[in-house]
Order: sequence, then C-alpha cells, then structure tokens
Amino acid sequence: MLDFRSIETFLWVVKLGSFRGAAQRLNTTQPAISQRIAQLEREMGVKLLNRDHRVASPTPSGRQMMVYAEKLIGLRSEMMAEVGDRSAMRGVLRLGVAETIVHTWLPRLVKSVNEAYPNLSLEIEVDITPNLSARLLAQEIELAFLVGPLSASGVHSRVLCDYAIGFLASPALGLGSGPVTRQDLVKFPMITFPRKTLPYEAVRAVFNRPDLPPIRLHASASLATVIHMAIEGLGIAVIPTAIVENELADERLQLLNTDFRIQPLTFAASWLASPDIVAVERVADLARQIAQGSVAVDADASARH
Repeated sequence: MLDFRSIETFLWVVKLGSFRGAAQRLNTTQPAISQRIAQLEREMGVKLLNRDHRVASPTPSGRQMMVYAEKLIGLRSEMMAEVGDRSAMRGVLRLGVAETIVHTWLPRLVKSVNEAYPNLSLEIEVDITPNLSARLLAQEIELAFLVGPLSASGVHSRVLCDYAIGFLASPALGLGSGPVTRQDLVKFPMITFPRKTLPYEAVRAVFNRPDLPPIRLHASASLATVIHMAIEGLGIAVIPTAIVENELADERLQLLNTDFRIQPLTFAASWLASPDIVAVERVADLARQIAQGSVAVDADASARH
C-alpha cells in the first residue's frame, strides 16, 4: 500500500535531483531514501527514476507520477492546515534572513511562530540578500526575508515592509542639526552594507560626482560592527534608521539632516513554488503582519527624534 512518506521522498528526489539532497531535506539518510524509492517502485510496478548519472531524473512513468505526487502532497498539507489543530503543523522550516530584520522584528516573529505552531521548528541563517537569493534558488532554504521582491521563475513573493535609509553619525563629529550636504559628508568615511548589496551601490551612486573627491567607503556584513564604528566616530553609518532607535534615543548617534535621500529598502518574503508550502505561507503571513506593525511603531518613534 502506498504511503505519503514514499511519495514525498520521490517528489523531493526529483525536485532536488539527488538522493543526497532529498535526505538532507527530509532529515534522514541516503540509504533510507533509496529504500523508500525502491519500495515505491515495487508497489507501482514500474521504474520511476534513472540512476545512471549523478543527477537523479524521472523516467516517463516518473514524470507522470510527479503530477499526482504534487497533488497528493499539496492536498495533504492543505488538509492538515485547515482541518487539524495548529500542533499538527510540524517539521523544520529553513529560514534565511537579512540582518536588518534580525535587528528589528525577527524576535517577535519567532515568538509568534512558537505560540501558533508549537511543533514547527525554525532553522535561521543570516546573510546578505544576494546570498539568500542564491540559496533559495538552490533550495538550501525554504523561505527568505530579503531586499526584494525576488524576480525569478517559480518564486512567490510577498512585500513585508519598507525601511528608510539614513546617514547616522556620532555627535562628536560636529555635524550639527542643520542641513548637511554631500560636500560636508564626503570629508568622512561612509560605513554601510557589504559590496554587491543595494545600499552599498546606492551610497556609491550618491557620491559618484565629478565635483566630489573619491569617497572612502567601508563595508561590513555585520550591522553591529557598522553601528559600533559610527558611535566611535570612525565614520558615518548609512543604514536603516529603524535599527538604531536606542542609539538615537540616548544620543550616541544622530540622524543627519541631509539635502538628499536614498531610496528606502523594500523587504519581501520569497519562497519557491512547491506542493508542500502551507507552513511557508503561514509563516510569511505572520511575518507580514508583524513587519507592518513594527514599521508603524518605528515611524512614530522616528518622528519624535
């Protein structure tokens, strides 16, 4: 008799192209994957996978099987979400997160997931958006919160929130509260996100003018490092203002009144199309609710500074 475990195993072997990848995705061993596939082929009475090359590919019968496997797994996931109680949502969700989210509303999301789905575990990895995009497309993570939305075939996205980018400096630099021009700023090093990110390129574009000297641009993958360097007066941080509310409140940093603006960062939740995405969509929905509430609170706080 066919069971969902064997069907799910077959689906992930085909989608990931290898027994090893399916074993990692399903948190089991390659021998266990091989055993399940062999059992499924015996019960179906046909060969479902070609194993002649390093990449496992479906046979013609396997391609037919995939159509039904996706429907069955999708229906099972939908049934569990709609009919079962919340504790029925179980497993591990691999989540990739941009660091700005870590410094703002990620803790509230984790708490909400724990309360809503007590048997769903999160594996959280923090990285820059280009790396998160690559890892999502390689199916190394199931859900990514990144600067987006990500435009690629088979990717679903949901806009989460926008964060304004500000120029933040230690009061010791003496830039005051009046308007600050590019000519004023270029005297100091700029400290921002790593190379190949949108903020890094945006800062370069702002100062890439013939009437200005070459900019000194420091990049770091650690926002905590960027903030610390700015507090120490080592340069001007160009980062979302929402992550330094405490530093602004106690006047370790000041938001400079510049005569120009950098485009806000739009963050999105992105995931790949899959029959078993109910948990991913539920977490993305929670993230959107929390993110939008967080941005409203942050905007009110910024207005008071």
